[in-house]
Amino acid sequence: MDSRQLNTLLAVVDTGSFDAAAASLGISASAVSQRIKTLESGMGRILVRRTSPATATPAGEILVQTARRMELLEKEAELQLEGRLNSVPLSVVINADSLATWFRQVLIDAATWPGAGLNISIEDERHSLRMLRRGDCMAVVTTESVAMAGCEVDYLGRHRYLPVCQPRLARWFSSGDFTWQTLPVARFGAKDRMEAAFLRQELGDFSPSPERREFHIPSYEGILDAVLAGLGWAMVPESTVWPLIEENRLAQLHPASLEIPLYWQRWKVESVMLDRLTDSIHAAAASSLD
Repeated sequence: MDSRQLNTLLAVVDTGSFDAAAASLGISASAVSQRIKTLESGMGRILVRRTSPATATPAGEILVQTARRMELLEKEAELQLEGRLNSVPLSVVINADSLATWFRQVLIDAATWPGAGLNISIEDERHSLRMLRRGDCMAVVTTESVAMAGCEVDYLGRHRYLPVCQPRLARWFSSGDFTWQTLPVARFGAKDRMEAAFLRQELGDFSPSPERREFHIPSYEGILDAVLAGLGWAMVPESTVWPLIEENRLAQLHPASLEIPLYWQRWKVESVMLDRLTDSIHAAAASSLD
């Protein structure tokens, strides 16, 4: 496999189009197209879906993973051979709650790593593994305990969530003005079903009322602000909301909590920078998760 062709494949997948890939590589769109066609001819299969955005096929995903691993190892080889390190793009997928809480220590650690660059993407912890499978990243925080082929997995701990809302809304709930079926809820997005998991855990079969209002807010801080404003209730990490409960700015709707097990899945490669990131992840999780 030609490294230029692999780099071109990465550019197409990362930018989402042949034209954008051409601009990022400083070559013409026809040159990008020719490299991809040559790579596909050599592999004997289609590697890129010509859609908008352009995406890798299952065969293309395997080559994307290979290309990213080669890129990481080449950068680290430069360090060993020349005593210098160009920016190593450590691409990680993590859920928004973790990024806003226990993962902050990892960011502090990364600031001291010469040459390291973090490329962080946000995805629900139940869906992040597919991005690792596609080759979009080299490691993910996930709820999946079974290692994907070519990867290794470590248990990080349990992230505990509490059902909380504004005290006034809690009083209305206690007085019967709202039920679990009708109480407005705030969540990160359509994939975020944490409140449904909690209600199934505590109530068994659960179906919300068609009248229930739902607010999709793709920001951890935004959800917390919405709950503080009385927009609805939400499942929020205990480490964040407990001080607000003690200050009577938030109320806990139910004494139970929801515990989400988290795992770290990463490529199984010999990499100094990826090992350093993994060590930092473990230390941060050990100090914050149960």
